[in-house]
Amino acid sequence: MREYLLTLFVSAAVTYLLTGAVRRFAIAAGAMPEIRARDVHKEPTPRLGGMAMFGGLCAGLLIARHLPGMEVVFTDSTDVQALLSGCALICLLGVIDDKWGVDAIIKLLGQALAAGVMVWQGIVILWLPIPGEGPVSLTPTQGTILTIAIVVITINAVNFVDGLDGLAAGMVCIAGLAFFAYAYRLWFGYGIEGAAAPTMFTALLVGMCVGFLPHNLHPARIFMGDSGSMLIGLMLAAAAITLTGRIDPGVVAAQSGSQTFATHKLVPVYIPLILPFAVLIVPLIDLVMAVTRRGWAGRSPFAADKGHLHHRLLEIGHSHSRAVLIMYFWSGLIASFTVLISVRPARRPIVYAGLGFMALGLIVLLLPWFRPRVPRWLYVFVPPRYRGRGRRRAGDVPADIARESVEQPWPAGESGTRPVAGSGSRSQGRRL
Repeated sequence: MREYLLTLFVSAAVTYLLTGAVRRFAIAAGAMPEIRARDVHKEPTPRLGGMAMFGGLCAGLLIARHLPGMEVVFTDSTDVQALLSGCALICLLGVIDDKWGVDAIIKLLGQALAAGVMVWQGIVILWLPIPGEGPVSLTPTQGTILTIAIVVITINAVNFVDGLDGLAAGMVCIAGLAFFAYAYRLWFGYGIEGAAAPTMFTALLVGMCVGFLPHNLHPARIFMGDSGSMLIGLMLAAAAITLTGRIDPGVVAAQSGSQTFATHKLVPVYIPLILPFAVLIVPLIDLVMAVTRRGWAGRSPFAADKGHLHHRLLEIGHSHSRAVLIMYFWSGLIASFTVLISVRPARRPIVYAGLGFMALGLIVLLLPWFRPRVPRWLYVFVPPRYRGRGRRRAGDVPADIARESVEQPWPAGESGTRPVAGSGSRSQGRRL
């Protein structure tokens, strides 16, 4: 576990440090598109955050290459080369889109190309574990088509949910944590070498998201852009494929002494990719709804709009931070429930506690008086712009409103200036 934590921390630290430099580069390069109708931010914000995340990925892989517990991933397969090739292509495509814009069809073809490169280098579904039947082998054509479809769907699901500050990075981080916990258990609990690669991939993915989030939380200083959202979507899909397509349920059955026990333990593997897709069920539903909505209106499925779930949360009155937290807690609740399926009864109280925490968080977020804010005891760990963003005290007025109130004169024929809001009666702010 220490080696995976080291890999995660290196990836997070490098991503965090590179993001500031990438932000300055994005501003100098003009990668700050104009505000679009579907955007919720009010001023142009630099993109290209995926470049910093890709740097964190490379640094994490460089460290992992020299750690004894991860040598098997580099020596026994070409998974790392395949992942790095696919990530480089998808990040390059995203950078071009962030700077100049790319047609939706070309972007889709680029995503399929990146997935195809990974398939060519070894990341492909070889079989599907079917309950009662065991592993069912796929032909090369079937495996290739299924793998490319899964990668493209996952990439676009993450890309669609990237509409609020910190939303995509946080939800993928939650998905990565859940998938890491499951893959790590298969690798070290059952000695299944096929789980070594996805365990490392998800550790790197979590590190990249954790390192980028401090710069991306509301109000965001930089966006990950398509270079980042497509990158983390591809990594999540690659981790799922390397686990699902290579796990033989017979191995667990032999170690547990019971096919029924093995079936119970491998439910997230028997149903192909159920774990990452379960965690991303919210953006996947959003993806299906968006395609259906646009098709029903006679528009292209790739035509952007403001009908996504996070847009609807804002429309019904939730603040930016509250909407993001609601999506976080929903993802965490579903992830905890999915992991619960494969946890031994003796350890289920821990997962039950997690489920209770997520449910309580959702209830609190629905209370009208609750305002998301950073506790004072955490101020030392967070940037200054995130401090003290809770409920205003009575009489407090934002500086821009107060300044406008002071500077605007009374209507013609009256002397003095307008009173400052919250400063008392009308006569107190008016010179007579």
